[in-house]
Amino acid sequence: MNAPMTRRRLLQAAGFLSLSFGIPLETALSQQAARLPGDLNSTRVLRAWLRIESDNRVTLLVGKVELGQGILTAVQQICADEMDVDFEQVQVISGDTALVPNEGVTAGSFSMPNCATAVRHASAEVRAILMGLAADKLGQPVATLKVAQGVVQAPGGAQLRYGDLLIGQALEREATGQVPLKPASEHRYIGRAMQRPDIRDKVMGKAIFVQEMRVPGMLHAQVVRPPTYGARLLTLPTAAVERMKGVVKVVRNGSFVGVVAERIEQAQAAAQALARGATWDVPKALPRQAELASWLRQAPSRLIATKRQPRTGGEPSSKTLKASYFRPYQMHASIGTSAAIATWQAGELLIQTHSQSVFETRQAIASMLRMPLDKVRLQHVQGSGCYGHNMADDAAADAALLAVAVPGHAVKLQYTREQEHRWEPYGSAMLVDIEAGLDSQGNVLDWDLQIRSTPHGTRPQGMPGNLQSALYLEQPFQQPVPDNAGGPNYAADRNGIALYDFPGHQVLTHFITQMPLRVSSHRGLGAYANVFAIESFMDELAHAAGVDPLTYRLRFLKDPRGRDALTEAAKAFGWDRWQRRPGHGRGLAFARYKNIAGYCAVALEVEVNPASGHVRVVRAVASADSGHVVNPDGVSNQIEGGLIQSLSWTLKEQVHFDETQVLSNDWASYPILGFSEAPPIEVVLINRPGAPFLGTGEASQGPTGAALANAVFDATGVRFRELPLTPQRVLEGLKQHRSSRNA
Repeated sequence: MNAPMTRRRLLQAAGFLSLSFGIPLETALSQQAARLPGDLNSTRVLRAWLRIESDNRVTLLVGKVELGQGILTAVQQICADEMDVDFEQVQVISGDTALVPNEGVTAGSFSMPNCATAVRHASAEVRAILMGLAADKLGQPVATLKVAQGVVQAPGGAQLRYGDLLIGQALEREATGQVPLKPASEHRYIGRAMQRPDIRDKVMGKAIFVQEMRVPGMLHAQVVRPPTYGARLLTLPTAAVERMKGVVKVVRNGSFVGVVAERIEQAQAAAQALARGATWDVPKALPRQAELASWLRQAPSRLIATKRQPRTGGEPSSKTLKASYFRPYQMHASIGTSAAIATWQAGELLIQTHSQSVFETRQAIASMLRMPLDKVRLQHVQGSGCYGHNMADDAAADAALLAVAVPGHAVKLQYTREQEHRWEPYGSAMLVDIEAGLDSQGNVLDWDLQIRSTPHGTRPQGMPGNLQSALYLEQPFQQPVPDNAGGPNYAADRNGIALYDFPGHQVLTHFITQMPLRVSSHRGLGAYANVFAIESFMDELAHAAGVDPLTYRLRFLKDPRGRDALTEAAKAFGWDRWQRRPGHGRGLAFARYKNIAGYCAVALEVEVNPASGHVRVVRAVASADSGHVVNPDGVSNQIEGGLIQSLSWTLKEQVHFDETQVLSNDWASYPILGFSEAPPIEVVLINRPGAPFLGTGEASQGPTGAALANAVFDATGVRFRELPLTPQRVLEGLKQHRSSRNA
C-alpha cells in the first residue's frame, strides 16, 4: 500500500505554487450572504476545492466519496470541461478529512446535485480568475484569449500555462456563484460515456479496496461480538489466549473484546478461543418474526403528518378500496465484509476506511476515545460492496479501539461473514396501509396512506452512541433516540407522498423509535417499501377499474417529466405490442426518487412456474431522467445495479431471527440474487442538457419491486402484498387462489 497522503507529500509531489495548504475551513456565513450553488454554500473559499499545480495539472478536492456510483469520474469530467483542461490533467482527492471540504455524508443521491454542482461553479470561477490573470500578464482583453489543455493563448501567439499564472493568494477568495457556465454545445466531456479511472485496476485485480490493502509490519485484529443485542459479558478467561502463537494483545473494555495478532489466522483463532471461553448474560427481547407486522401495528409510535390535503367539495366516494403492504428487515449484505486500518502514533490516529461519512465518523470516534478532534484523521478508501450505513463505521471504530492498545502499529480489522450478517444495521421493517375513495369511473377522490416504520437513520453523525462497540465499553455511551428528521420524503416517509395528483391526499407516518433489531440507512431508506405499496395499489386500482395500468397512471400524473419517464419505458418495453403467454406477465411502476431527484420507470416481464412458485424475470426495461447527464454509462450502471439489487430484495431477502438473536448468519440463511438470475436490462436515458443534475443511485429500487409484484399478479391473478416473493410464498398464494376458485 502507498503511504498515506499528507499535505507535505501533496506539496512535494505536485510542486504547488504559493497557495494556501491549510485544512479547508467552512466560511462563517452572515445572514445576508447570498446562497451559493450546491455545497459551495457551506464551503465558499475556492482553494478548498481547486488547486493549480506547477506542472499544469489541476487538483480537485471533494468531500463526497466513491462507492461504485461513479461520482469521482463525473466531477472529473465536469472540472475538465469548465477549466478547459484534458480529463487526464485533473487529479481528484476525496474523503480525506485533513484535505477536502466537509460535504457531509455521501448518501441520498445528493452527490450530483450538491457536489457536482459545486464543482462546476467553482471550476468555472477559477477559470475566470485564471483568464483575468492571463489578460493582465499578456496585455490583451480576456475576450481575445483562447485556452486549451490549461494553456492560454493570445492572438499574437504568446501563451501562458495555468501553472504560470497563480501567484500570491489568487484562490484565497470566496466564490460568487455568478460566473457563467459553459453551454452544452461547448462540452468535451460532459454527456460523454467516460470509463471510470478505477475500473482497470479493479479488473486487473489491483489491491485498491480496503479489504485487500496491506501495510508493512501491519498487525491483524478481530473482535468478539456478544451473542445478541443487550448481552453483557460476565467472565472472560484470557491467560491461555495470551500465550497463543502470534498474539500481541487481548483487549477487554467492559463487554467489548478484541485481540491483536501478527497474522490474520492467528487473530481469528484467538478470537474463536475467547468466544468459547466467554460467558454472557443474554436477554430474550426480540418479537416473534411471524408476528412482526402485528408488532409494527401495535408498537408505540409518534404520529407525523407527512401530508394533509383534504378534499373540498365534490361528490362523495362511491367505492372504497384498501390494502396493506409489508417489507421485512433486509440486509446490506455487502459482498466484502467491512474493514478498516488504524494507526495510533505520536498521539495521532489515522484511520483508512470505506465509511460514507468520514467527517461525522471522525467526530464520533474522537468522542468515543475522548481525543481532540484534530488528532483524528480519516481517509476514505474504496470498499467492496459498500453502500448505505453498513458496518464500515463500526469497523473504523473497532480498529481504532484496538490500535490505541498497540501504539506504533498499523492494525487491520475485518469482520467475519457471521459478524457482518448478524450485527450490521438493517433496513427497517415497514407496514404501509392505503385506502382510496373512488368515483364511479374508478378515479381516486381521496387517498390515505399510513406508514408504520422503525428508524432509518442511526449513522454516527458525530455521536459515539451510534457506534456498536461504544455501547459495550466499561463506560458505555448511550445510543441517541433516533428521529425521522429531514421533513417529508426524508426517512420512513421517503416517497410516501405519491407524485400523482389526487383531490384528497393524506399521508401519516407512525414513527416507531424502538429498535428490536439494529437498523439504519439502507439503500433508499423508506422509498423502497413506500413505492412498492403505492405502485402496487395503483395497479390494483387500475385493474379494479378495468383500465390499462399505464393509462390509469397517466390520468393522475401531471408532471410532464414523470409522464415522459413512464411512456418511454413502456415504449421501449413494447407495452402496447406485448403478447400474453401462459405463465408470463408484465408489470409497470414509476417514481421520482424523494420527489426531488431522478425520475425512473420500470417495466418487467416475468415467468411464474405454477408447480414450484419460482419467479423468473425474463427481461427488464427502465427509463431514467437524471436531468443533465454527465456520464451516460455511469447513469445506466446505477439504474441497472439498483434494479438488480431490488430484484434480489423483492424475490429473496429477509432477515430471520428468534427471541434472542439474528439467525441469518451466512449466504445460505440470507440468499441474494445470483448472476444467472439477473435478466437482460435495457436502460433508456432521457437527457436534458442545461437542466440541474439529479441524483440517480437510488432511483430504480422502488419502481422495480412494484413492477415485479405487478407482473407476478398479471401472470397469476394473485396479488402479493408481503415481501419477499419467495417460491414458498408464491406457491402458497397460488394454492389459496386455486382453492378459492374451486370453492
